[in-house]
Amino acid sequence: MTKGPSGEQSGNAQRDEQAVGLPTGFLELLSRLIRQPSVVGAEHSFFRVLQRELEERGAQVTWYEGLLVARGNQPDSLMLSAHIDRHGLICTGPNEFQYAAFVAGSRSDLLGNSVGEQLMKKIVDRFSAEYVYAYEPWSGMYRGRGEITRAYICEYRNNLIFEVEGLEHLVAGTPVAFADTLKITDEALVGQLDNVLTAAVLVYLFELGFTGTVFFTSQEEAGKSWRYLLEWFRRFGNSSNQLIVVDTSPYPDFQSASQQQLVLRNKDANALFNPQLTQKLATLCEQRGVNIQMKDAYVEALNVRLRAEGEDPRSLGSTEMGRIISASNGLVDGTTLQIPTSGYHTMSESAPLSSVKAFIDILSDLARLGEPQRHKAATA
Repeated sequence: MTKGPSGEQSGNAQRDEQAVGLPTGFLELLSRLIRQPSVVGAEHSFFRVLQRELEERGAQVTWYEGLLVARGNQPDSLMLSAHIDRHGLICTGPNEFQYAAFVAGSRSDLLGNSVGEQLMKKIVDRFSAEYVYAYEPWSGMYRGRGEITRAYICEYRNNLIFEVEGLEHLVAGTPVAFADTLKITDEALVGQLDNVLTAAVLVYLFELGFTGTVFFTSQEEAGKSWRYLLEWFRRFGNSSNQLIVVDTSPYPDFQSASQQQLVLRNKDANALFNPQLTQKLATLCEQRGVNIQMKDAYVEALNVRLRAEGEDPRSLGSTEMGRIISASNGLVDGTTLQIPTSGYHTMSESAPLSSVKAFIDILSDLARLGEPQRHKAATA
């Protein structure tokens, strides 16, 4: 199992703000959101929680199929997007549980571009003894608690199968989430962070005075979220639709994740990103002294070594941004901004504190949220 950063873990989001380096308001928000279930394909209850948090911060919120849109008073000034689904289980029969992302995404139709798929065989043994709980997908109502006793890959169903003690009463279609709380160490935020972490930052931006538009998408882990985004842009977009998709980005261990504060991309396995917008983000990072890495260049350099050693090359990954660029025929373009993490798609995904702070700072700079305004909002 990938080791997380050192330091004593704490579930208390109210640790000394100066010591952690992150605003207390943001940590409290993230701590609330990470406890709310949002299993792939069963995100409705989390959308309800997001709506409340956003409206409390002055955003105008609209629901669409698979999509929650939050708008400030200058909605075209900047468009950001984050997916809100997290991995979990789905009950598929009497005392039978499968990996929700593969059920929601019809795994047999996938092409193998996803980093999540590549990691599946590596993480199958990481879920034993994890506590889970079932919930009603619309309301979020609690439906029982259990413990995973075994996980294995079924060659016939081409999916992860879980044996769970304590949830024998569930009916097919009931989502089951991993029980999680935010943990804070001296070096990192730890938990099932993908992708509640960057979604929480986008909510927090409205607290700082953000006036643009934020999209919160569902079923990204099933490869479907870009469709919901594209439908919105086809109906409501303009002649120039420029989007920044935010997410976490996986690294093999915490040390390698800490080598850079933020991750940019020129492209993914699906498409080239907008070079001007990518450069704009790189320039903002340089001005702030934020260390960045171009993930596609990192993977391509790694593949040169792997091929020389006779090993299979790694995929560039399939991102929400690349999918929508590829499918929109020029209607939408943009780029990504990502937080490097280790322990990807596990309950111990770890994001360096300096990366999270840099992420908030760069997005604030991009949205032109002034320091006085930010300080006033953060301490209100």
